[in-house]
Amino acid sequence: MKQIGEWDWDVPFKVITELNAWRTRFPLIHEFVVSHDGERCAAIVKTEDDTYTPCVNGEPWTHAFEKAWSLQFSPDDRLVCIGMNDDEWTVIVEDEPWEETFNYVWNLRFSPDGSGIAANIRSDEGYGVMRNGEPWEGRFVEARSCEISPDGSHTAANVQMQPLSEGDIFTFRKGLWSLAVNGEAWDARFVNVWDCAFSGDGSSVAAEVRLQSGAQTIAMDDEPWKETFKAVWRPIFVPGSHDVVAPCLTPQGWKLLINGRPLWNASFAQVWHQKYSPDGRRLAAVVAPTFGRWTVAVDGNPWKTTFGDAVLAPVFSPDGRRVAAVVKERNRWTIAVDGIPWQEGFDMIWDPVFSPDGRHVATMAMQGKEFFLVMNGKMASLGCARMWEPAFSADGALVLVRAVEQQMVSRKIMPIEKLLG
Repeated sequence: MKQIGEWDWDVPFKVITELNAWRTRFPLIHEFVVSHDGERCAAIVKTEDDTYTPCVNGEPWTHAFEKAWSLQFSPDDRLVCIGMNDDEWTVIVEDEPWEETFNYVWNLRFSPDGSGIAANIRSDEGYGVMRNGEPWEGRFVEARSCEISPDGSHTAANVQMQPLSEGDIFTFRKGLWSLAVNGEAWDARFVNVWDCAFSGDGSSVAAEVRLQSGAQTIAMDDEPWKETFKAVWRPIFVPGSHDVVAPCLTPQGWKLLINGRPLWNASFAQVWHQKYSPDGRRLAAVVAPTFGRWTVAVDGNPWKTTFGDAVLAPVFSPDGRRVAAVVKERNRWTIAVDGIPWQEGFDMIWDPVFSPDGRHVATMAMQGKEFFLVMNGKMASLGCARMWEPAFSADGALVLVRAVEQQMVSRKIMPIEKLLG
């Protein structure tokens, strides 16, 4: 895996591929994806013999499939998709299909460094998860999720433990669901199991569970919290520990709890999407101080500015000092940084990207049918037909822009001084 400092930051402009050449060669082209370093452009294409295969910079893979989908670059820039031949599905990584095949494969997941690739599988024996080509030995009546640990070595899914006849509410109330980790289910059974999360070292897992009607809580490693709540949201682990933080609906309102006890004194009309800073010292979450008004709270203190339409998950700067989030007010999208929204609004906008020193914030946005690079709240490029998220160089002096202009996919290296104008 190439680190950002190893990318080509010297050549200011490269044409990666010309799209018109693709169109004359292939009768059908699906959505384009571009590698994080901007060096490869890929799409699933239909070939002359009516098969489908990924094509990279104009060159198709050697393996072709009756069906192919979910094409994406992993965090370490390996090209991955799901493909089917003869009604058997598998995962293909850089033109190499995994050996095992199944009735169906879906829900690709990647570890942060890209070393682990996982997906849900269905076979005649039941449902499970496959990681790096190796399927779980244990199979279940159903599996509805797939999570992978930060180090890429463990997987988990919420699983149904026994069949349920239509209308059999009595068996349902006893609890049919559990969490399976690496193919081994917890002993505990729940009415429902929802989202889960791994600890940083991958040795523990926590999940949202429902014990009975109106009684939900968090379970960690097969043990539910003693406290129950009307509702809970997805838990996370405190970095470097096995402490679990989750939003829970208490009699006082929604609160963030740690191991079942209040972490923040404040309560809100809603709390979710909690996230720690990279150093683990600060915690931010999306909150609703009052019904219908949204903002971000950092260490329990909400921003003064609120938004009526939406606030998406917070993003910390690398040093943890600043927080930004996508916000929407009166049907216009923008970015709020440390509680202050940009003045410019857009039809659509993507997550903010901080420079390494946290001074600058970049993103891409849409106005009408055109994409723009936006830097610190101002449009920093001309409109183009397509764009992908920008990236800063390791020293923060340069920005990588990946875009489609004049039917060409290109990568530009732009000095931040020029962008700030």
